[in-house]
Amino acid sequence: MTPTVLITGGGSKRGIGRATALRFAALGYAVAVLDLDDAGAEETAREATTAGSPAVFAAHVDVTDQSSVTAAVRAAEAALPPVTVLANIAGISSPTRFENITLEEWERIFAVNVRGTFLVTQAVLPGLRERGYGRIVNMSSVSGQRGGGVFGASHYAASKAAILGLTRTLARETEGQGITVNAVAPSMVDTDITQGAMTEERKAELAATTLLGRLATPADVAGTIVFLASPDASYLTGATIDVNGGSHLH
Repeated sequence: MTPTVLITGGGSKRGIGRATALRFAALGYAVAVLDLDDAGAEETAREATTAGSPAVFAAHVDVTDQSSVTAAVRAAEAALPPVTVLANIAGISSPTRFENITLEEWERIFAVNVRGTFLVTQAVLPGLRERGYGRIVNMSSVSGQRGGGVFGASHYAASKAAILGLTRTLARETEGQGITVNAVAPSMVDTDITQGAMTEERKAELAATTLLGRLATPADVAGTIVFLASPDASYLTGATIDVNGGSHLH
């Protein structure tokens, strides 16, 4: 049976979601791309076809809205073979300092990053349980481990720390069900999310803090997500994989 990956946040041209979709496509996965930017999701799906995916699906979704999530996931399940991998990549960030964060901004960050992960996982999980197999990969951040200090401020760091707690708890709750749940915690990744919000000088400063002398690329993170979905990672669950170039050694 053809494996299927469902990816949220896959519409951005230079994003981790699109890079992940193309990596899975090259491995022969059917690919479902869900994004608030439906045109971007459709473009990713087209590129996934070119990259080798045997079947693709793209849809608009607001991951903060339960009805939107339910409709998109059900449509993806109807269009493609059963989902085997869920990659919760949709997320937003902000550098606003704590004292200047409005309640609206705080809740928006948590709505996308935490509620979105919760809602999509809750919609996909019953099918994984029914089939006795699944791989869930959640997107955290080094900011959730060290307390910001890279780009996202306190609300972003707090939301990404929440993802770590959710990942570990869900790994426990799916014990013995053939499902693994892991998180990826990148440091600064050179994507569209910081475009116009970070100077090239600041990027160079952050690159200099790594042992590899560069920022991560979307492909670096995508490769880790693909690994966590592979048979080679079958004994990993409840884990957090750091993708930070050695910039935050514990």
